[in-house]
Amino acid sequence: MIRLGEAMMILELHRQGLSVTAIARRTGRDPKTVRKYIERGVEVPAYGPRVAGRPSKIAPYMDFLRERVTTFPDLTASRLTREIREMGYAGAYTAVKRYLAAIRPEHPKPYEVRFETKAGVQGQVDFARFVVEFTDEPGVARIVWLFSMVLGYSRLLFARYVLHQDLQTLLRCHMQAFEALDGVPIEILYDRMKTAVTGEDDQGHIVYNTSLLALAKHYRFQPRACRPYRAKTKGKVERPFRYIREDFFLGRSFRNMEDLNAQLIDWLDTVANVRVHGTTQRVVTEAFAEEQEELQRLPEHRFNAVLKLERRVSHDGLVAVGGNYYSVPDRTRRVVEIEQLPDLIRVIDRGIVVAEHPVLEGRRQYRIDQRHRTGRPQPRMHERPVTTIGRIGDYVPLRSLAIYEAIGAGLATEGRP
Repeated sequence: MIRLGEAMMILELHRQGLSVTAIARRTGRDPKTVRKYIERGVEVPAYGPRVAGRPSKIAPYMDFLRERVTTFPDLTASRLTREIREMGYAGAYTAVKRYLAAIRPEHPKPYEVRFETKAGVQGQVDFARFVVEFTDEPGVARIVWLFSMVLGYSRLLFARYVLHQDLQTLLRCHMQAFEALDGVPIEILYDRMKTAVTGEDDQGHIVYNTSLLALAKHYRFQPRACRPYRAKTKGKVERPFRYIREDFFLGRSFRNMEDLNAQLIDWLDTVANVRVHGTTQRVVTEAFAEEQEELQRLPEHRFNAVLKLERRVSHDGLVAVGGNYYSVPDRTRRVVEIEQLPDLIRVIDRGIVVAEHPVLEGRRQYRIDQRHRTGRPQPRMHERPVTTIGRIGDYVPLRSLAIYEAIGAGLATEGRP
């Protein structure tokens, strides 16, 4: 005997043009049974004293599920179950999963060999490309990158969307991940991304980016590059990319970059990291509670290695760094030194730090400190106060305004009878 919902499923697949054999394979029913229900239509046969089957709880949501899967074929069954439960569905997750399995196209996959690591030993890092259209910019397709770090033992997932894959972003995301985890694994596995791996030496040894090595030394982890053409060695981080795309990203709308990350963080906290992981069969946060004790402690100070470069100040008092613009104090010299920290831009004029700004995401963003528009640079407390007069480069000490008032008064009285 089959339920009404399964009978409707058979009829729907038949309506879509699937053969009896294909429908039998998807539903797990004998081809004769499938053919019988196709011939009978929606009528459900009675057995014994029962006159009709009980209405299926999933039946009212079949059209919605079919539409969602048609639009976004990769949406997960758990995501769609949450959506229809918000609409009033009170049935089981397995019913949704079974129905989706029947209406999705089949994609056979090769078997994978899994390997596990001990608690605190390994994290895996990578970037994945996404294309999004923010509602604040209708009609504009933006490329964003998802940085992800996954702990090998617990499968705890840290992820953030960023607009660049450059070195400064890579270092900053590492720092954010370590602080969120409140610890550091012993080793981190990378694909051969250019910001992490610069190539090989003449003996075939991996050459890592020097700034990444400085970060690794500061946080006491060992970088490891996966072997060429062996992306499956990073399966723990690459599978979550698909999971995030299918269970979080697809079928949502985002106002802007901030809203995208806010929704991602909420999804990580309420869905991804509190689920029972399909491989470990453990709740991710419960496994992380064990792994967190095995992580290396954070160093006393944040990583502050810098990338140094020289920039020219524009006529409107801005310097361009990474495609964004940052203000400098009025009358700063036209050529300044820039120090790029993972999360900070520092402007130096004649050896003195005259401006500091948090790093901006994106391109053509502006950060203007209104204190820079006072007519003179803002000196630090330990520095000798100076002001700029005349042409650039002429410096004199600051004096009391009373001195200048007295001089002005004297000049005003000269030549009077």
